[in-house]
Amino acid sequence: MDIQTLKNWLHAFNYMSLIIIAAVVIGMSILRWILLSILKKLPKRHAALRSIVNWFTFYGTLIFLLLYFSKAKWMFAKIFKFGKVDITLFLIIVAVLIISLASRFSKISTNVLLPGIYNRYHLDKGTRYTFDRVVHYSIMIIAIIVSLTTVGINLSALTMFASIISVGIGFGLQNIASNFISGVIILFERPIKVGDRVLIDDIIGDVEKINMRATIIKTVNNEHIIVPNSYFLGEKVVNRSFSDPRLRISIPFTVDIGTDAEKVKELLMEIAREESLVSPAVLLDPEPFVNFVGFGATNLQFELSIMIADPNQLASIKSNINFRINKQFYENKLEMASK
Repeated sequence: MDIQTLKNWLHAFNYMSLIIIAAVVIGMSILRWILLSILKKLPKRHAALRSIVNWFTFYGTLIFLLLYFSKAKWMFAKIFKFGKVDITLFLIIVAVLIISLASRFSKISTNVLLPGIYNRYHLDKGTRYTFDRVVHYSIMIIAIIVSLTTVGINLSALTMFASIISVGIGFGLQNIASNFISGVIILFERPIKVGDRVLIDDIIGDVEKINMRATIIKTVNNEHIIVPNSYFLGEKVVNRSFSDPRLRISIPFTVDIGTDAEKVKELLMEIAREESLVSPAVLLDPEPFVNFVGFGATNLQFELSIMIADPNQLASIKSNINFRINKQFYENKLEMASK
């Protein structure tokens, strides 16, 4: 925007219009505050009604400006020039309307329309997230293209910006571009997906969100790790939920040498069966088994091996079984030995 163009636009602007615009914005804000205060009395529908009020105040303000000042010269006066197109405030408001409406439509699609389809076809959480992202990106790309063509910008004029971006990538945006492309690959190839339990650098966590640049991992300690998308394509990542969510856990322990090994096996199998009754994630098919690992100098070494259906319950199930082992061994006067 050159100085002369700005001076011409300011000269065309009617400052009385500024007062009207300010009054409308303040009036809409007061109306919004009043409506939201009333809606607090309806807690069950507060979130949905709050969204409707926000829609009404935002779009009501923009539509009022377009209609009320539809004949104002400053609304159609050139603010700056893009290629061969004179960009006016009217065109900017129209473009904002198109993009914001597309964003709203995307949220309605992913929050209201698509869940019914997902439930009908029993799609898992990761697949749902992938479809949500694809739908959102598609709607927003179409909205941007429509808004550009609406204001009269020829898409071929964007080649200049594409060349600038490519130069930028060459001078320091490689990492951002790499993570963006990696994010797209992750969404479609799905080496990981939302809801998967992964192991990264000995840290266990669940994939909570896959963004354009990075993936959010929520650890079992309720901490969040931000991992660049390219990491999942270039490094070794353990995905405990990749194709089969079942996970085998082994609980090692030792007993004094001379202990009846058959009795130990019988008690451990009973413990596994008892835990399966209170924890449906503990599977009896394949059947749990007791592994007699070997002999120490003064002890016998065992492992109780159990298959569980949900890796997210690993810690709780392992803890429950340890409690049961301790109780059974105490009641049967069996001594555990130190390694």
